[in-house]
Amino acid sequence: MQSKLRTKFLIILATILVCLYGIVGLPKSKDELLRNLRNNIKLGLDLRGGSHLVLQVQVQDAFKAEADADIERLKDELNRQNIVFSSIERNDPATLEEADKIEIVIKGVPLDKTGAIRSLVSEKFDAWVLTAINSTDYRLTMKPTKALELRRDTLARSMATIESRINGLGLTESTVQPRGRSDAEAELLIQMPGVDDPARVKQILGTAALLELYEVKDGPFATAEQARLNYGGVLPLNSKILRQSARAGEPEAYFVVARTPVITGRDLRSARAQQGEFGKWETAFTLNQDAARRFERFTETHINKRLAIVLDNNIRSAPVIQNRISDSGRITGANDQQEASDLALILRAGSLPASVTYLEERTVGPSLGADSIRQGIISGIVGLLAVVLVMLVYYRRAGVNATVALVLNALILIGVLAYSGAVLTLPGIAGIILLIGMAVDSNVLIFERIREELKAGKGVLAAIDAGFNKAFVTIIDTHVTTVVSCAFLFIFGTGPVKGFAVTLVIGLIANLFTSIFVSRFLFDWDLAGKKNVTSLSI
Repeated sequence: MQSKLRTKFLIILATILVCLYGIVGLPKSKDELLRNLRNNIKLGLDLRGGSHLVLQVQVQDAFKAEADADIERLKDELNRQNIVFSSIERNDPATLEEADKIEIVIKGVPLDKTGAIRSLVSEKFDAWVLTAINSTDYRLTMKPTKALELRRDTLARSMATIESRINGLGLTESTVQPRGRSDAEAELLIQMPGVDDPARVKQILGTAALLELYEVKDGPFATAEQARLNYGGVLPLNSKILRQSARAGEPEAYFVVARTPVITGRDLRSARAQQGEFGKWETAFTLNQDAARRFERFTETHINKRLAIVLDNNIRSAPVIQNRISDSGRITGANDQQEASDLALILRAGSLPASVTYLEERTVGPSLGADSIRQGIISGIVGLLAVVLVMLVYYRRAGVNATVALVLNALILIGVLAYSGAVLTLPGIAGIILLIGMAVDSNVLIFERIREELKAGKGVLAAIDAGFNKAFVTIIDTHVTTVVSCAFLFIFGTGPVKGFAVTLVIGLIANLFTSIFVSRFLFDWDLAGKKNVTSLSI
């Protein structure tokens, strides 16, 4: 008996020490203890303070980019199969609701090539449906299933890209998740606890960073109107006008560029900040193998011509191609190291597949979070003291067992949160307060069962055995049903609801250990060595 009690004691002691180490480590001073406590117990935005953003992904940009890419493929395939056409153009969906209405129009196809173009589209462009407008013109519309797939993929890629950018800034406790009733709303919720520089983060998140390298057809011009007048008011086919913002020593300028980029941000392999000529900061990038081959062929045939380096439809620079370039390039014009590093971070994280707009912005100050923590702790302490008082008055000495189990339950819960890196939120604190009642409930079931066994005439030791054994099934049943409910909350709930569910599940598992194992150990420890036990303080 003594050997079993010693083993149980060592298990409980080891559990306490492990949890304490996870929470505070091995501090050598009070300051280090407080620092470890802050670092190990991660607080959510509602407790720590930070930024809350709701973004809407402009999915129509991704549809237009997809159509542009397929237009280039379609041109290559038509030329390869000797199918003549006069032009291929697409419409320009301007809003999120119009994204699915993307169309590609092919004009001037000879009558004898009708079968060939239908076969080509069905075999190599299965995302599109081909319909005849007249005898020589055709319209391509995107299939609903492919449109839904592209919409969801754009939202998922935007989430991954934004999360990668935030993590690159060291904000690893942030959350990025969908918001809204359906994918059609394309809304993302971003929470960033403890943001030191919200303006910088907002700028990085709001930058699509769509890097594109265009062939320059003509320019520079002082105004966009001057560029159009140079062509009689009508731009050449497959061209457009882009603006170069005014920079130090350089006025604003406009260039006529090709409609389709030579290279895009999707072709990047890496990017980094570096110091170039005269010690000025710039962002260097490297292309993947396929893009490097395409870029090499292009630069080889365009020596002494300009190449526009475009970021978010704004020309950053338009240098002259002086020799063949293979797999690397530079983006100049950064004001300082941080600007060059931020651009490199965005490019490494990947270009957003579509631009984003802000729908909501909210900042929670650290003082408000401190008030929430203080009020939550006060609520927990008041609830704990009230429960302990009732248990001690009603169950007398046995209430001490319940109190010890209750305190250990809270210690295990906080220890698991510390080890797992889970973020504690205000709903999580509510879950902890709820656990106080649920943890006591398990002890109440056991104590009342022991009382019934004592009234039935059983001895003290037999009553304790029966009480724990018979209450065990009921405790397991209640805990399992609650865990199942928490699983649904976690699967279908939002961030705060998930925090509540996680905290509750951890506490319930800890409660099984404390109410069954620890409480029984305390009874056995109290009665160990006593002979002819005839009464129990319960």
